[in-house]
Amino acid sequence: MDQEQTGDLIFEALAHAVAGNADEAATTLMKIGQASNDSRMYGVCCAIASAGTHALGLVYGDQAPTPGTGIYVLQELKPGAMEADPPKAFAVRFLTAYANGDHDTCLALFEAALHASDEQYVSSVCALLADVAGIYRLALKR
Repeated sequence: MDQEQTGDLIFEALAHAVAGNADEAATTLMKIGQASNDSRMYGVCCAIASAGTHALGLVYGDQAPTPGTGIYVLQELKPGAMEADPPKAFAVRFLTAYANGDHDTCLALFEAALHASDEQYVSSVCALLADVAGIYRLALKR
């Protein structure tokens, strides 16, 4: 699978997720994962996070941070929630780091997820896709 095919499948997975078709989104993401090495999957996560950054801009409009003038901040509303759900923590932290241009943190988070159990790694990538889809759904309501 070349980069263009991967990009098309990322778009397809995101479209399914935004539409609420979780099974189709998961199947498409699985196709990507089966045909990708670790480096390609890092790129997939970055592409999903890039879409998420765009969606955040749609949600926050003029209030969205711009490089050099502000940053996105992660606020844990329920203490311990992130610790209790490592895939969710990965998704939120990865998206926040990506939106803030902190690619070193993105890579470190990806490597940590990659070296966790297979189930946690897959769940982490799925959680990232689900969170970005949720932000897009919020943006569509506005």
